[in-house]
Amino acid sequence: MKRIAVLTSGGDSSGMNACVRAVVRKALSENMDVVGIEKGYQGLIDRQYQIMTSRSVSGILQRGGTVLHSARCKAMMEEAGQKLAAENLLGLGVEGLIVIGGEGSLKGALSLSQRGIPAIGIPASIDNDIAFTDMSLGVDTALNNIIYAVDCLRDTASSHSRAFVVECMGRNSGYLTITAAVACGAEFAIIPEDPFRIDEICECLKSRYREGRDNSLIMVAEGAAKAQEIADQIKDQIGFETRLMVLGHYQRGGSPSVFDRLLGARFGVKAVDGLLQGKGGCMVGLTSGGITYTPLEEVFQAGLRPIDAAILRLAKTLVI
Repeated sequence: MKRIAVLTSGGDSSGMNACVRAVVRKALSENMDVVGIEKGYQGLIDRQYQIMTSRSVSGILQRGGTVLHSARCKAMMEEAGQKLAAENLLGLGVEGLIVIGGEGSLKGALSLSQRGIPAIGIPASIDNDIAFTDMSLGVDTALNNIIYAVDCLRDTASSHSRAFVVECMGRNSGYLTITAAVACGAEFAIIPEDPFRIDEICECLKSRYREGRDNSLIMVAEGAAKAQEIADQIKDQIGFETRLMVLGHYQRGGSPSVFDRLLGARFGVKAVDGLLQGKGGCMVGLTSGGITYTPLEEVFQAGLRPIDAAILRLAKTLVI
């Protein structure tokens, strides 16, 4: 194998640059050329690319986001777009592709593998909802961002005797919300995977206030409920001043944590090794501390990664 390509697709996550760097440096050490596809699959279809060198990835390890940029690409959801993408790769002399991204991005990698382009997927999504990996790239940094913001909120909540409702990202996964709630000592975590009753939450908050605990923190996953409605109902039923904070895209940015830098490096090197070993059509993942390969077809057959039952039990034990 003489030439491979790498792209980052879908939502950005911290650690992508560390991963790109590892892919490029590992490939160069194996005497391979590396084509960096810009703006994800859209750039692949539009033939936007650069030849990557060691200098191309110098000084990017500590940067959030992705130096290759990213974009959504509706064309890759259709057969014509997939065909054009495969033709463009062949036209560039690319013999293997590494895709760094979430569920939709990995599906694109599978479609290209099925069209004769060996592709390895690297899971990068702060939702942490991809099967066959304990952690996706960017999750740890997002959690640290959430904790920092919530710790700051806790200071003002206690100063002004307020209830704060904090909305976290995660689509239909409550991983970020429940994990952050445990780590920052939130009173409640509302997630899609666990039914909740707002009346019960309000009764519990009233009881806390009667005991003299005059501030509270309620974490809400964006896929579980509308955070503004939760805040309004708490204010109406308790009468306490309630504030809403939507963390939004703040969670996805920032300098990657040590964990994500190391995970990106491990994923990147393992992905290049996979191409050299003929493991196209697979995803690398973190399993029990080791980096493994799983066929992409099995990843999608398994569906979304469920919330770990242990973290739910821990949350309930700590009265969240």
